[in-house]
Amino acid sequence: MSSKKAYPLRINSQVLAAMQRWAGDDLRSVNAQIEFVLRDALVKSGRVKVIQKVVTEVVDIARTQEAPEQRAPKQKAPNQ
Repeated sequence: MSSKKAYPLRINSQVLAAMQRWAGDDLRSVNAQIEFVLRDALVKSGRVKVIQKVVTEVVDIARTQEAPEQRAPKQKAPNQ
């Protein structure tokens, strides 16, 4: 995990309010939302390169509690 540095930020109150609403919509903290927006802008402008994207696998809890012989065989997702 990379280290994080504290950085004081002066920001227009209207921009901050918009970031707070957006962060709330995305279930992020305002700090995480600002970092997300900055990172996205850096990638889109070609100033940094995405090395690895994190993928989260969704598992059905009810299926994991069934006996193995009752589970349906796993299917490969398209694009794999």
